Amino acid sequence: MTNAIPELLAPAGNAAAALAAFDAGADAVYAGLQKFNARERSENFTPDSLGRVIEYAHKLKRKVYVTFNTLVKESELPEAAAYLAELAAMRPDALIVQDLGVLRLAREYFPALPLHASTQMGFHNSAGLKLAAAMGFRRVILERQITLEELRLMQKDSPVEIEMFIHGALCCSLAGKCLFSSWHGGHSGNRGRCKQPCRRRFFSKDGNGFFFSTNDLFTADLISEIRKAGVASLKIEGRLRQPDYVQNVVGAYRKLLDAPDPVDRKLLGEARNIIAGSFGRKWSHGYYDAEKSGPMVQHDTMGAAGLLCGKVTGVRNNGFEVSANKPLYVGDRLRVQPPSGEEGPALTVTRMYRRDEAVRKLLPGETGFICCDKAVDANSLVFKTGTETTDYRARIAALAPPRIYLDLQIFIKADRITVDGGAFYWELPFQLAAAEKHPLQPERVREEFAASGSDAFAAGNIDVKIDGAYFFPAAELKKVRRQFWDFVADNHCAAYNGDSGDEALERFRREYLAMIPAKISEKNPAATVAVCHGGAHPAGNKDIQSESIYSLSKHAAEAILPEFCPEKRLAGLQKLIDRAIKDGIRRFRVTAPYGLELLRNYEGIAVTTSLSLPVSNSLAAAELANYGVGRVQAYPELEKTALEQLRDKSPLPVEVFRYGRPVLLVTRAKIAVDGELKDSRGACFLVHFDPNAGLTYLRPGIAFSIPHLPGTYDYYDLIASDWNEKTTSVFNFDTEMR
Repeated sequence: MTNAIPELLAPAGNAAAALAAFDAGADAVYAGLQKFNARERSENFTPDSLGRVIEYAHKLKRKVYVTFNTLVKESELPEAAAYLAELAAMRPDALIVQDLGVLRLAREYFPALPLHASTQMGFHNSAGLKLAAAMGFRRVILERQITLEELRLMQKDSPVEIEMFIHGALCCSLAGKCLFSSWHGGHSGNRGRCKQPCRRRFFSKDGNGFFFSTNDLFTADLISEIRKAGVASLKIEGRLRQPDYVQNVVGAYRKLLDAPDPVDRKLLGEARNIIAGSFGRKWSHGYYDAEKSGPMVQHDTMGAAGLLCGKVTGVRNNGFEVSANKPLYVGDRLRVQPPSGEEGPALTVTRMYRRDEAVRKLLPGETGFICCDKAVDANSLVFKTGTETTDYRARIAALAPPRIYLDLQIFIKADRITVDGGAFYWELPFQLAAAEKHPLQPERVREEFAASGSDAFAAGNIDVKIDGAYFFPAAELKKVRRQFWDFVADNHCAAYNGDSGDEALERFRREYLAMIPAKISEKNPAATVAVCHGGAHPAGNKDIQSESIYSLSKHAAEAILPEFCPEKRLAGLQKLIDRAIKDGIRRFRVTAPYGLELLRNYEGIAVTTSLSLPVSNSLAAAELANYGVGRVQAYPELEKTALEQLRDKSPLPVEVFRYGRPVLLVTRAKIAVDGELKDSRGACFLVHFDPNAGLTYLRPGIAFSIPHLPGTYDYYDLIASDWNEKTTSVFNFDTEMR
């Protein structure tokens, strides 16, 4: 346990939000480019604007982490590699990734990028943390559906840094395991394009409500407990939010973190008032306080973000009439929420009228007209999500371009210092005396040479080797450092040292082309896996029967590890695996990364990945092969072309989820309905609570069924399906997953 102040990490959906975060006291921000990040609906950054913000942050001694946390299709790997080469030159402080293929790509070809595991990877127990360290991650952003007690147990002996969310919007589903938005129309949450169907109204025989719409996370009153947990970083959600939100929330938590522990009630009250001005949803402790997590989902309340300010009383072509119950101003940002609970339009108020007179504000009880070029439904509710804020345009325009980062290998001997920069070499002779005490340390040299004093060049990674114990006066070391950086400036040492971005890209392309894909003989029928808990096999297929490890019987030929295993159940799960091995089971299905760690020390077993461990590209398959996996299941969101491309490149045999009701959402939250649900469009869904796992599952009302793809294995899931369902869907198979 420690009371050290952890890093305060803020969202930055654009450059203005980044500046607001640093102004308010954030130690770091996380931001994404316009592709390959889980908030593609945000404004995001161009490479130039991101490079300038990184440069600005580093001059402030702050940090920038870049989100590269979506699933990547096979055809996108070359583009992803090009993006990574560009990012490597910018030297962000870490890359946040979800896709195992991106992990492999970054680690092997762009090692200057430190790696953080996205919350989308779903790490939630100590076995997962061990695996993350083995994979090369420095930090894990934890799954949000854990308790503080579970966090403390994991942190105790963690081999990696831990980052946790402390504020902002919550997803109802376990991270990275939601297919809900994709099922609704191909907009994948795992590719940054979630349409938030969980926020909609649903209908059941027992009534209707917003059964999957969570309240926002708020932990200001838990800060003392969180600090004692000893995590490295506290993360605020909100890359879709504007600078005023970022400034308010960061400022409030900065006050709490900098205050003596425990925080006094007066300061906590001040922080609550500041955060209340950020126009979020109702607050909850999320999953951190297990006893108080019940009201996290209040199905009788619309889960719209913002302050309810009025109701739409009329609609015209160029705008809508609103009856205000709270003040509305020109410059306010609004979200208009239709009665259906569907996602409504967002807008900034630029013109507003009262009785045909242009006005700057509407007061409670007044009716006015707001100009808008977006479709608005009558009787919609109007929520304020932000206000007019500081204009950051001049400051953004003045941001300096990024410097060129040079990796240095420094060698110090008694008679000289040499610096190898890869593309250049520098040497300076001198004489050093032996140190009687306090000899020169490598860290002191690194600190000194990191100060380039240049607007064009900066130090990247600095490796220092000293062949003895020497006395090196501080003034002389500074002089040597200045001479070195003068040499760099005078000789224009702008070339990348070591493996340049172009060289790394060329090496990737060469090695990628040389990958040998696995082949499955079509002379033998593709194996079928029937997950049926003792039920009948699909007609004509009886190769394998698979059962969950939680309900394992001696008759099963294959065991499925659960997608979620809380820390306290981890030892019990390991014993179940031991028993399964003793009973003769040699085939295991891994549905989350932590399962790879649990199976690492067993010999003579066959491991297959399965939903919800996503495999979308050949590099992910190659990475999994390092951990004993012999077959991968393609992610069921993928369309036919993407499946074929994965099959044709994967070094491991590929299995295709062909039939069943895939889990669309899985959660630890208490859901106030069980059984059949329908949305406003009449689409049917099935909700089931599994008391053994402590999880609620949402599945589609109709089964998923696609044809056999030559050269792949077939997978049939009959847990929640019957063979030969009358109505089926092909999901994304015939259309492109976005």
